[in-house]
Amino acid sequence: MAFVKAQKSKAYFKRFQVKYKRRREGKTDYRARIRLINQDKNKYNTPKYRFVVRFTNKDVTAQIIHSTIAGDIVLAAAYSHELPKYGLEVGLTNYAAAYCTGLLLARRVLKTLQMDGEYEGNVEATGEDFSVEPAGERRPFRALLDVGLVRTTTGNRVFGALKGALDGGLDIPHSDKRFAGFSKDSKQLDAELHRKYIYGGHVAAYMRILMEDEPEKYQSHFSEYVKRGIDADNMEELYKKVHSAIRADPITKKTEKQPPKEHKRYNLKKLTYEERKNKLIERLKALNSAADAEDSDED
Repeated sequence: MAFVKAQKSKAYFKRFQVKYKRRREGKTDYRARIRLINQDKNKYNTPKYRFVVRFTNKDVTAQIIHSTIAGDIVLAAAYSHELPKYGLEVGLTNYAAAYCTGLLLARRVLKTLQMDGEYEGNVEATGEDFSVEPAGERRPFRALLDVGLVRTTTGNRVFGALKGALDGGLDIPHSDKRFAGFSKDSKQLDAELHRKYIYGGHVAAYMRILMEDEPEKYQSHFSEYVKRGIDADNMEELYKKVHSAIRADPITKKTEKQPPKEHKRYNLKKLTYEERKNKLIERLKALNSAADAEDSDED
């Protein structure tokens, strides 16, 4: 009878070290993170900022974060669900919306740091690669792109947000190889095609195809666009208005909170000792007075 040798003995499991929780959950790539947050020791506690972009089914989140031993600290944040107040009410997760969110964050950070006058960025989005140049006494605000666990394929929406932040005036080390419109064969960025994506041209092209081939599908698929009177022809004009509105007022406004409403009680309020004592005295007085009244009636 052959015995199978135990490859992992008790000693192995006694020394087994579990991975960090966010690694087990598949949320954080710690190999990438440690390279993004490690700061040179001669920088004397200078924050190392990251431009963090994350996507959900209904939202785009862009944040400027720096890491400390106590935890990560968010300097500023922008979300695509803020875009309706700038005039963009639909299509809040596509490439064009990611660009708007990146632009909003860039302008918000520079406005907070009072650098928006020095670094206006690329006011007219042409689709060409843009890098901010130092101007004045203060250097451009630098951050490193943090994409998380996203596959960095050419044309990914993460790079739409990156392009928005670059045009907004942030200094982010990058290459144009992953922007929408970059050709692997010619090894060049097609600026016109990239501009089309920034202004929602790819959505407009799909709208035209559906209108011709499947009108019913168009009505259901783009029902929110139809409801707001947005069609393929006025798409570019819409995004231009959104970009100018973001640049005009990027600062977030605090919402006024309503005072808390008084909720109806369905149970009795808990009484203090003194209240219970006084209540008992009153009850005894009422019983005594009732008993005295009965005695007087009998007499």
